[in-house]
Amino acid sequence: MPENVRVSGLRCEYMVDPLGLGIEAPRLSWELRAARRGVRQTAYRIRVTDGDTVVWDTGKTASGSSSGHTYEGTKLRARRRYEWQVMVWDERGEASEWSGTAWWEMGLLGPEDWSAKWIEPEQTTVAEEPPLDFYDRTKKLPPTDYGRLLPCPLLRRRFEAKGAVRRARIYATAHGIYELELNGRRVGDQELAPEMTSYDRYLQVQTYDVTELVEEGANALGATLADGWYAGRVGLMGDNCQYGNRLALLLQLEIEYEDGSRQTVVSDDGFRSSFGPYVYSDLFIGERYDARLEKPGWSTAGYDDRDWSAVREVERDRGVLVAAYGEPVRAVLTLAAERIIRTPLGETVVDFGQVGAGRVRMRVQGEAGAEVVLEHSEVLDERGNYLNNIRGRFKDQRDVYVLRGDEAGETYEPKFTFHGFRYVRVTGYPGEPRAGDFEAVVLSSDLRVTGDFSCSDERINRLQANIVWSQRGNLLSIPTDCPQRERAGWTGDIQVFAPTACFNMDVNPFLSRWLRNMAAEQREDGQVPIVVPYLKGYENIIFPPMGTHSSAGWGDACMIVPWTLYENYGDTGVLAEHYGMMVRWLDYIERSASEGAGALGDAGHLAGSGDSRDSVAERKKYLWNTGFHFGDWLIPSMSVSKDGQTVDMMQSAFATKELVSTCFFAYSAELLSRIAKLLGKEEDASRYAELNRNVRRAFAEEYMNEDGRLKAHFQGIYVLALRMKMIPDEARGKVLNQLVGLIEDNGNRLDTGFLSVPYLLDVLCDNGRSDVAYRLLYQTECPSWLYEVEKGATTIWEAWQAIMPSGKVTNVSYNHYAFGCIGDWLYRRIAGLDKGEAGYGRIVVKPAFDCGLTWVGARYESVLGTIVSEWRLDGAAATQIVTVPPNATAVVHLPGANLSEAREGGKALRLAEGLISARQTEDGIVAEIGSGSYLFEYTR
Repeated sequence: MPENVRVSGLRCEYMVDPLGLGIEAPRLSWELRAARRGVRQTAYRIRVTDGDTVVWDTGKTASGSSSGHTYEGTKLRARRRYEWQVMVWDERGEASEWSGTAWWEMGLLGPEDWSAKWIEPEQTTVAEEPPLDFYDRTKKLPPTDYGRLLPCPLLRRRFEAKGAVRRARIYATAHGIYELELNGRRVGDQELAPEMTSYDRYLQVQTYDVTELVEEGANALGATLADGWYAGRVGLMGDNCQYGNRLALLLQLEIEYEDGSRQTVVSDDGFRSSFGPYVYSDLFIGERYDARLEKPGWSTAGYDDRDWSAVREVERDRGVLVAAYGEPVRAVLTLAAERIIRTPLGETVVDFGQVGAGRVRMRVQGEAGAEVVLEHSEVLDERGNYLNNIRGRFKDQRDVYVLRGDEAGETYEPKFTFHGFRYVRVTGYPGEPRAGDFEAVVLSSDLRVTGDFSCSDERINRLQANIVWSQRGNLLSIPTDCPQRERAGWTGDIQVFAPTACFNMDVNPFLSRWLRNMAAEQREDGQVPIVVPYLKGYENIIFPPMGTHSSAGWGDACMIVPWTLYENYGDTGVLAEHYGMMVRWLDYIERSASEGAGALGDAGHLAGSGDSRDSVAERKKYLWNTGFHFGDWLIPSMSVSKDGQTVDMMQSAFATKELVSTCFFAYSAELLSRIAKLLGKEEDASRYAELNRNVRRAFAEEYMNEDGRLKAHFQGIYVLALRMKMIPDEARGKVLNQLVGLIEDNGNRLDTGFLSVPYLLDVLCDNGRSDVAYRLLYQTECPSWLYEVEKGATTIWEAWQAIMPSGKVTNVSYNHYAFGCIGDWLYRRIAGLDKGEAGYGRIVVKPAFDCGLTWVGARYESVLGTIVSEWRLDGAAATQIVTVPPNATAVVHLPGANLSEAREGGKALRLAEGLISARQTEDGIVAEIGSGSYLFEYTR
């Protein structure tokens, strides 16, 4: 029957049919589909089977929840595939049919499941690069010594398959990065496996279905290894040998035959090794591929490997092995070259029209031994010449292809590296290059797109596109700061961007995996490293002189990112899993603040100058004024001098760190109190709530003057103080006036730093100054979001003034998502699509008709289904389209509408099917509706 509820969108651990799962109590979710309105679930039944055996049947269970149901059946076994179905009962008490069948398959769950050995191929031990003194900028960096780079080993093994294959799986990982072949065909479509993790603490194992690749009779396995994140260069200073200096492979092929027999082929001393066309391949430097050194058929059974070398079995830690979780890195898009440029200097440059992360695919025909060099950059200089916009050691981004001389032409695409680029300088190309000879292959973690925002201003549409492109380029295995200079998992960057990321893509598994790596990296004293994984250049060189491994606003990512995931996906599991990490972090903050009591020096307390010594000492226990902090990093006015020359960026840190760190002290205490309450930890909730009150009170007493002026008189400090409730209610108006005054004195331009930008526009809107927020949105002078757009940006820049108003192009990253945090505000405030409760079971639709746009559309694929908020103005006439998924309700604001005149679907609003309530207010109508799609029309 068409009105019956249907169950679809089944997901295990928020993934569709995951292969090789390591979670022994996975969470199950689904969506409802229905043609009618007002649909909600009242009960469900989950049935899980292992073959013909039912391992879990919940029976009819009263619940309105359709996501995050933890498996509670019999113990799950390694390698087994489990199938599952769901049926639900709706608000009428009517049962749906069983859903279609979904599945998940377990991977290897422990060391006892492995019979394979770690093996090392023939290789030269990687030479560790000498450490750089980060604090000595007087030394000139030497050019890259390509002679130090080493070839990528090939490994192979022949084996016999004994009969018809029912199923076959490969479980594999590496110290280094790897790609597998079986009988001459590539295994899987994942790139750069096992991806970036803390190899010494958290190493992922991939599972591949190779049933269709194993042939009856003779077969051959092949593997190529490269340095990758394990032994290659990564991080700010380009250090290599992050986790080791010798590459290794761990592989286990398990075959099940139609007759029920089994066979296991493992990595051991039966493998052979050699070298091939990859002369070197480094993530930073690039790749040199000599096609003359190819070994045709090397991964096939008939290949003669008698001149290959033996491999060596070695002992490596298996206790750090974990089943891969979340979507892998894949080639997600291909961009055609837009044009070939001949620069004023005579260079040949390919323009792909879009900054992104990935590599070039090139078609070429020429003589054997000819070399084509591909150099990558995100911008041209102000004269239109090629510019390597990234400075630093080993930041070459340079690929070299040596032709084999195929008369029919050759195609080259690097394999074990990637670059951040829009422009590629081509040197040595035989003949005249054409745009059709080049494509950009875009790499990213293959995340499902969940959001879309568009409006009547094409500049804002370009801004939204820039945000998405920066997200795509930096959610590559881990959330990075940039895909070229550092490629490091800066915790502060994803902390400020996570809400926007959740709108644009399904980042739940992706960020959940990264948080597990964060938990593995947490220091014994509770510090959360500034980058995760914690690369050795940061751990051993940059931060020890500062006496810390963390910073306020960066370490707080251990609170804010899980909380953001909970708010968007409605699952408390991520909070429970990382509660211990959060507690240890806040304990560290408390200890650090207590150690600083009485040590403020000339900071002084503005409002409490008459306080007793004891009361001052008590107050200062709640001020986090110890250690290094980045503060409100990259305040524009403190990042570039008036003459356009870069100045000491540490100025903003030193000027703001004390107040910023105390704001985040209070905010983390507030979040942990709320989290503890959600998890039923009432004593903890009370303690952290009291801690929050004490910190807020101490902040106001110490740093706020009677006129609302704060000790650090910067826009961002006022934003954070208002957002994090550091200001008593009676003083908020004065503090707001200080903020607005600073904005207006700056020509209606922002001057907020890294940690305050995400809250700037919300603070203004929440406190009745949306007019100022809109001025900032539409501002086109530097610094502003639309300044970048009008300068031709196709991604979000690291620095607002990356291209100066004078046209000067600077050497910074042009792909940094952090300042794209405005995307979250566009969805919530401008489109009016917001959550009323975690997971969107209750939705709030409140469009901003006063923002200056004539139409806006936003769509979001929530865990419950599709949510839409679209609105259009035509003079006094207003139209709103709202879609609410089954199992949710929405509170919809119709600004300026009159209850007696508004219509829905062509009928009087009061008669609308699915309408729960409607009331007239001074601002219009507030209606509550059930699920379904609605068309509201009215005159304002």
